[in-house]
Amino acid sequence: MKRQAYQPILITDASRSQNDQLTSRQRRYVLMMGIRVACIVAGAILVGVKAPLLWLWLPLCALGMVVIPWLAVLLANDRPPKEEHRLANRFRPRRTDDSPPMSLTTEEHPHKIIDAEP
Repeated sequence: MKRQAYQPILITDASRSQNDQLTSRQRRYVLMMGIRVACIVAGAILVGVKAPLLWLWLPLCALGMVVIPWLAVLLANDRPPKEEHRLANRFRPRRTDDSPPMSLTTEEHPHKIIDAEP
């Protein structure tokens, strides 16, 4: 039986801090709301200049004005999954028997083993 090597936890596997997560969600929300404002302004400009294919552009702008705020709120309230659940089986070695993961084999024991049975 091979001895299983200890696998240390890497610092690069650590999750991001709460402040970093909040900051990135706030930036994403502001960016999406900026796109919504751009849709509103583009729709108003298109109506003002009576652009060709207005029947196509206005529904696209309206769709952006309705769907983007909904998505922005969902994404702003969403947190990344916890690393311990997502990567639980990835870094743990699989055991094939009932021995403890870091046990020594009989050849590696430094002392004598005495059996109780003759």
